[in-house]
Amino acid sequence: MRLCRFEQNSEAHFGFYTEDAIGPLSNFVQKSERDILTAESLVDLLPGGKYYDLVISMESRVSEDLIQRDGFKLEDVQLLVPIPNPSKLLLLAGNYAKHVEESGGRAEEREKTFPYVFMKPPSTTLTNPGDPVRIPACSPDQIDWELELGVVIGTRCSGVTEEKALNFVAGYTVVNDISDRAFRPNPQRAERSRDPFFDWLHGKWHDTFCPMGPCILPASDFEDPQNFQMQLHVNGQIEQDSSTAEMVFPVAAVVSFISNFVTLEPGDIISTGTPAGVGKAKGRFLKAGDTLTAKIEGIGVLENPVV
Repeated sequence: MRLCRFEQNSEAHFGFYTEDAIGPLSNFVQKSERDILTAESLVDLLPGGKYYDLVISMESRVSEDLIQRDGFKLEDVQLLVPIPNPSKLLLLAGNYAKHVEESGGRAEEREKTFPYVFMKPPSTTLTNPGDPVRIPACSPDQIDWELELGVVIGTRCSGVTEEKALNFVAGYTVVNDISDRAFRPNPQRAERSRDPFFDWLHGKWHDTFCPMGPCILPASDFEDPQNFQMQLHVNGQIEQDSSTAEMVFPVAAVVSFISNFVTLEPGDIISTGTPAGVGKAKGRFLKAGDTLTAKIEGIGVLENPVV
C-alpha cells in the first residue's frame, strides 16, 4: 500500500494513500503498533525501515474501503513532498535514448558510456503536489517539463553490485525535473568553453523546479522498476508517453554506479532521467496558467500549476 505525507491543521502526518482518500496512520493503529507514531520519516515505514513490519501488520486489516470511510478526501488535505529533506537529490541526464536524440545528441550503447548524474538543492527545489512551479523572472522564456521515476534509498549502501542494488531501494515516487533551457547569466560575458554546461546545470536549480509526490510506492509492492508506464500532460494534452523499460541504465545499474563513488543513505532520492517528449524538442514551453500532470502507473498522479 502506498504511503504519503500530508498536512492537516498545520501539522504534518503520515498516511496510507489511495486515488480518492488518505488514511492517517493514527486512525488505524492498534496498541501494539503505537511505536509507528514515533516515525520521523517515511523511510522508517518503507522496506528496510525500522517500522516496516508494523506497516505490514496494519496493511493486513486496513482496506481501501476503510481508508475512504475513516480517512480524508484528497481535496480536504494538503499533500506534502514525501521525503522533504533528503541528504542528496541526485538526477540523471540522458538516460533515455529517444530523449537524447530529440535533443540533438547521439545515443550511445550502454557498454560505451556511463550515467550522467547531477544534483539539485533539495530545500529550495522540492515542491509539494498541488503547489505552483514558478517561472523565474530572470529567465522566463524556455521553461520545460521532464517526467521521471524517483527512487528512494532505504538502506545505507556503498559499492553495491547491480545484482544486489535493488535490495537497498525503499520505494518509488514521481518527479518532475523542471528545466530552464535558456538560462544565460550575464549576457555581456566573455565566453568560456564550459559556459554551455554551466548554463544547463544552473538552469536546473531555480526555486520550485523539482515537484515530487504524491506518495511513495514501497519497493516490495512492485518487483520490476523497469515496468512502469509513465505519461505527462500539459493542460490535458499528452506530451510524454513512455515506459521505464526504455532506460539506457536501469534502476539497479544507476544505484550500483552511484554507490561505487558516493555512499547512498536512507532517504536519498535518485531521479532516473526523462523520456522523449520534452517541450524543447517541440518548441513549446511552460507559461503562467498551465497545469502539469505527471503520472506513473501504480504510483500516482503529481499535479502542479504554473505561475
